[in-house]
Amino acid sequence: MVPFSFAGQDFSASVDGALFWPRHKALLVADLHLEKASWFARLGQMLPPYDSLATLQALDRVIEASGATALYCLGDSFHDRFGCDRLPDDARALLKSMTARLDWVWITGNHDAGFVDHCGGRIEQEMELDGIILRHEADPADPRPEMSGHFHPKFRLHLKGRNVSRRCFVATATKLILPAFGSLTGGLDAHHPEIIKKVGPGAAALVPVTDRLLRFPIAA
Repeated sequence: MVPFSFAGQDFSASVDGALFWPRHKALLVADLHLEKASWFARLGQMLPPYDSLATLQALDRVIEASGATALYCLGDSFHDRFGCDRLPDDARALLKSMTARLDWVWITGNHDAGFVDHCGGRIEQEMELDGIILRHEADPADPRPEMSGHFHPKFRLHLKGRNVSRRCFVATATKLILPAFGSLTGGLDAHHPEIIKKVGPGAAALVPVTDRLLRFPIAA
């Protein structure tokens, strides 16, 4: 994980899009979209049914590496509000083991609005921690420091004859949008007008790599 500061607080970002808050020993992730494959399967589009387990195993590794004792999921944790009911046994067992040992908070998003918890943890629409608002979708009218998800931002560039795409955080002085952590999630270009409209001018794409955080200005 690589360190950076936001809203007067110290954080560390992982390559796979998790954010660690040392002050609270808390991990923040967005857009797990658990059981996305099974949702599509019900519509007749068959996808490999391993997305939830892969996502939860990756999350468990970050929890262990960071030493987190709390976890905040910033919405769209499930691809629909019934996703928890469809979890395979192995994924359900892993998730319940994590929610049992951590102070786990589900912040609801547009996909999992109406989610009724059957997997442990507690559910919030949004919350405030040390003056920072945790919610699913950025609110451009709110001047308070804020962390959110929803847009699955990725930074794309043409490098040495090939196109490169990486998960990124989008940051201004008061807004921080986390990338999607889920294994079966696409991404929206960090330059997209919908992202710029939410965060305002002066945004940068932050791309964590092994030993540093790459910062790229985003033109409005």
